[in-house]
Amino acid sequence: MWLKWLPWRYVIKTVARSQGYTDPIQLLTQLSRFAKPAEVLVPGELLRAGAVLQARGLINSQAIQHNLDWVWPYWVHRQFNPEDPAFIPRAFSLTHINLTHRNWTAVGLPGSSSLPVVDPRGLVMPFFDSWSLDAWIIGADGTALIPARHESVSQHLDFSDGLSVITRTEDSRYRLVSRSRVEISDGKAVLSMSFSACSKINDARLVISIRPYNPEGISFIHHVRYAEHPSAEITVNNRDTVVFHTVPDRSLFSDYHQGDVYQHLSAPENSRPGNRISCDIGMATAACEYTLQAGHSENFRVGVPLADKLPDRHNPQTGPASAAADWQRRLRSASRLHVPDCPKIQYLYEAALRTVILHSADTHMYAGPFTYKRFWIRDAVFAAHALMANGLIEPAAEILRLLIDAQDRSGYFVSQRGEWDSNGQVLWILHKYCELTGNPPDPAWRDPVIRACRWIKNKRITAGDEEYRGLLPPGFSAEHLGPNDCYYWDDFWSIAGLQSGNLLLKALAADSEADTCEAEAYDLMQTVENSLDKIYTRTGCRAIPASPSRRLDSGAVGSLIASYPLQLYRGDDQRMVQTASYLFDNCIINGAFFHDIVHSGINPYLTLHLAQALLRAGDMRCLPLMASLAQLASPTGQWPEAIHPQLKGGCMGDGQHVWAAAEWLMMVRSCFVREEPAGKRLILCSGIPDHWYPAPAVLRFGPVPTSFGPVSVFLSSSISEVTIHWDAEWHTEEPQIDIALPGRALQQPAPGKTSVTLPPENQPV
Repeated sequence: MWLKWLPWRYVIKTVARSQGYTDPIQLLTQLSRFAKPAEVLVPGELLRAGAVLQARGLINSQAIQHNLDWVWPYWVHRQFNPEDPAFIPRAFSLTHINLTHRNWTAVGLPGSSSLPVVDPRGLVMPFFDSWSLDAWIIGADGTALIPARHESVSQHLDFSDGLSVITRTEDSRYRLVSRSRVEISDGKAVLSMSFSACSKINDARLVISIRPYNPEGISFIHHVRYAEHPSAEITVNNRDTVVFHTVPDRSLFSDYHQGDVYQHLSAPENSRPGNRISCDIGMATAACEYTLQAGHSENFRVGVPLADKLPDRHNPQTGPASAAADWQRRLRSASRLHVPDCPKIQYLYEAALRTVILHSADTHMYAGPFTYKRFWIRDAVFAAHALMANGLIEPAAEILRLLIDAQDRSGYFVSQRGEWDSNGQVLWILHKYCELTGNPPDPAWRDPVIRACRWIKNKRITAGDEEYRGLLPPGFSAEHLGPNDCYYWDDFWSIAGLQSGNLLLKALAADSEADTCEAEAYDLMQTVENSLDKIYTRTGCRAIPASPSRRLDSGAVGSLIASYPLQLYRGDDQRMVQTASYLFDNCIINGAFFHDIVHSGINPYLTLHLAQALLRAGDMRCLPLMASLAQLASPTGQWPEAIHPQLKGGCMGDGQHVWAAAEWLMMVRSCFVREEPAGKRLILCSGIPDHWYPAPAVLRFGPVPTSFGPVSVFLSSSISEVTIHWDAEWHTEEPQIDIALPGRALQQPAPGKTSVTLPPENQPV
């Protein structure tokens, strides 16, 4: 207590002003006034992540801008080129960060935490935040094919051998095709890179280079060593190994003072003897060369053993010995989609399945492979929902175990302190798991559920302004809503969590605690309703802003969770309808949802939240949102957290965002199958546009776990009619089934019926 009496504030103010700086105490005070007083100003993990990002940006500023003769990653070549639309002036930017092309794709194995990352031009980062491997073709006449500098490069995700990224760069002289994937070798994970190189006109060389950077910027290389015994290998930083399956014709090395090794590739054969380099700055580069004869296509392979210890199932004696077999095993129970006339929709669904699986395991759940390679409850819940709702119950159950383990002694499910949505999310997903599987809750959940519900009750505001009393306290919430405030996002999650806790505890025979949850959920809902009524009295508008103190802005997208996924309100409730309409009318750019706050870009997963709310309301504006988002996907079927509205590259967050992939899975599912709790209805085909089934066509999706039981849906079309058929195994009684194909009259088949034929004369609804 005595520390409070020391004149720290005066000392800090005096020292700062004497050195010509702004008073930091006054600055922090002014900053805090933009937010409601809160327990945590900003979650510590976000501060640490931001500090790491800015630190790298500071290093980038010292390494890149006066070394532009180096071969840099794709984003640098674009962002630092004054003639490129992606150019960013740097005069007052202390840090240089990838703000225009945050796009990349991970490869790996189910259950493995090793996630090598491939950038849009084939640059591969083998380890988390590590150095990278790149490949070029250099002609004898000095011409070159360098993918990072090439305007047109094709890239796609290939599923034929498990999971591969294939990158093709070609011009009139050269062709370079690389394939990056993770394979299993003796029960261990190995990054495998294969290169097919061709010089069409003149002799040339394939160059495979070790680079001191990755898609975020500089990643130091202090030591590189080459040896040919027992195999041709390069060791990086005395730790990582790159194995060359064919002995290179020549190897070269350079340090920062001598410049990029690229600048020495034209040096005579013996001008740079030696087999190693050290660089005190950490900018060592190396290159291995292979001779290419004109007119011949040559193939080369490189392997990088990964440090990850694979699960026991990768043991050749006990489980799949190949990546393809392991992926096939993991996908065996997944809902299968068949939309032959819409290959983009099919491709994106397959890519999203693998993205969510790749980042989920019994030991971890990552929000992304690079920037967000960490466990966050919110992202884990959305990923678990998508997995279980699309047939992947086992990996979803693994995530639930991780969520249960995240609870502290107070009952708080914590991944980031200062965010109050997590308890509601965990309770909701536990109950959703029971709904979709038809299984009772695990008895081991009883105490965690009771503690979690009590935590929500104790967390509510009990004093202070009447406007906020009874709500969850000010917090940083989902970080994309703005400064600390009493966000409805937290309240809606808490209501859904308490309702789920009530049902879970009833199933666990904890009736007294269940009744308490039910009463608390009702009271919190009434508190929210009263708060919304005050907003309506003040504004005359039913749309729900982000918080009681906010006007309508793009943050209102957070309030849509009361419709999707929580279904606290009917889809046609005017509060949901008006909120969705406001967002659609004011926040759509390039056909998708643009979020001004924090993200300052087109947000894929929030676009799909809006689309889901519109779909529940029967508003077919959901379909162009989905179509626009499909066009905004990267060539490898991925979405970054936010997309630059002009350049279409990633401008925020991870370049492969798992939450976005999860929402794509849920959107496709909802187009075919979705549940409505009101009236216990199962709605089929409500989001299938007519261009998905040009006559004749056959669509299939399933089996899909639902709260009523697993369902498979089939749609066949001819010139004269459309037939919808379904197969189901109901948990108990058959629900009411609505056939709501867009543009057709609603059909409600009699109980026991399993197909409906829709003639062309049906009038639109």
